[in-house]
Amino acid sequence: MPNSDELSVVLEPTAQAGFVETDYVKGMVERAHAYTKAGFPVHFRGPSGTGKTTLALHLAHKIGRPVILIHGDAEFTTADLIGGEHGHRFQKVVDNFIHTVHKYEENMVKRWVDNRLTIACKHGFTLVYDEFSRSRPEANNVLLSILQEKIMDMPAGRGKDPYLKVHPDFTAIFTSNPEEYAGVNRTQDALRDRMITMDVDHFDYETEVRIARSKSGLSRKDTERVVKIVRGLRESEKSEFEPTVRASIMIARTLKQLALKPDSNKALFEEICQDILSSATSRVGSKTNQKRVRKMVADLIDEGLASKVQEKEEICNGTF
Repeated sequence: MPNSDELSVVLEPTAQAGFVETDYVKGMVERAHAYTKAGFPVHFRGPSGTGKTTLALHLAHKIGRPVILIHGDAEFTTADLIGGEHGHRFQKVVDNFIHTVHKYEENMVKRWVDNRLTIACKHGFTLVYDEFSRSRPEANNVLLSILQEKIMDMPAGRGKDPYLKVHPDFTAIFTSNPEEYAGVNRTQDALRDRMITMDVDHFDYETEVRIARSKSGLSRKDTERVVKIVRGLRESEKSEFEPTVRASIMIARTLKQLALKPDSNKALFEEICQDILSSATSRVGSKTNQKRVRKMVADLIDEGLASKVQEKEEICNGTF
């Protein structure tokens, strides 16, 4: 059983509030769950904002075991994953067996502390290693034998046994951005070969609408207006980066906060969309990108308004 220190880093696999499970999401999670049942680690790879971490945590909930969460970090070493010697343990023995003789013994030994990967392997927990490729490849080398031979090679400081046998219930779920993203390291071929990679792309229209609505509480009709603008900009392929479902959520939640309908104040609605989408589509705040995005957002909003007017006319004429 985990001790109190180990339990402090363990998460319960609870269902996520407001999780949207369309056919697209359900199909991906069911396939991923089948891979883990077959004994394979799963890797969700895709652009930022496509729901990789949410999918990983939802899959962990499906598995049902306690969860250990690690976020990749360029400063990580192997010790940050498996543990190391931290501090010292003191032991003092006083021998008064003979009342006229006082014997004292003091020992000082380094204290080994398991880190999260070791805890997950030892107790058969589900490991969610988020953005694992942001850690340096040499730090992740310890995963090779864990995923293949189910053995963890332990440093000498942990004890007499140089190996830890991985618990049969241990499951690993990884997420990462594509390698062209800033701060992402190239994954070792040997590690990539040990996992099943599922490429996560932008959601389909219905999933994006339902996610944005679930996270904002905005009406279906107004959420669709927002999603169409975000998807229109994304599909144009004219911005530096493609806006994701996060942009839809940000715009929708802002509208809900302001109790603002897109048609009630077109100028403010346009400014909100431009603020959020300009920042979501450019890393360095390029003036050229900002101007392009602002022009496209204005055009997309006008197209939406024109489409709405046409729809009303068709309804009035009985042709809709």
